[in-house]
Formats: sequence, structure tokens, C-alpha cells
Amino acid sequence: MSLYSSKSGKKSGFTAYHPGTDFIAVQFNGKEVYTYTYRSAGRAAIETIKKLASAQKGLSTYIAQHNPAFEE
Repeated sequence: MSLYSSKSGKKSGFTAYHPGTDFIAVQFNGKEVYTYTYRSAGRAAIETIKKLASAQKGLSTYIAQHNPAFEE
């Protein structure tokens, strides 16, 4: 997993992420890992989450506002 540290300066609810071809796994501060997939959340949402994670900005806000369904 790649470490996530928000560039906005705000404390993030996430510590790490791992993007795949059709999914992204994100690790919350409490150590829980949630896997969001094309099947569970839709392709557009997953691609947006991947871009936000890579940019290290806006990931917590996006997930809180859109509440995408997770696979596991």
C-alpha cells in the first residue's frame, strides 16, 4: 500500500491506499481496509477515488460526501 498524507494540510481519515485495475483499497486511521470496486461503486467513482488518492488531496471529503459502496 502507498502512504496517504493529505496535501491540503487537514487531517485525513486515511493512512494508505492501493489502486488496482478495477478497484482501490483504502486504509482508514483505525486500520480497517475497505475495497471499493467497479462492481460495488461504479467505474466513475473508482477512477475519481484513484485520482484523489494519487493527488493526495480530497479523498476523505469525496468518500464522506458520496458514500460509495464498498466490496469488503
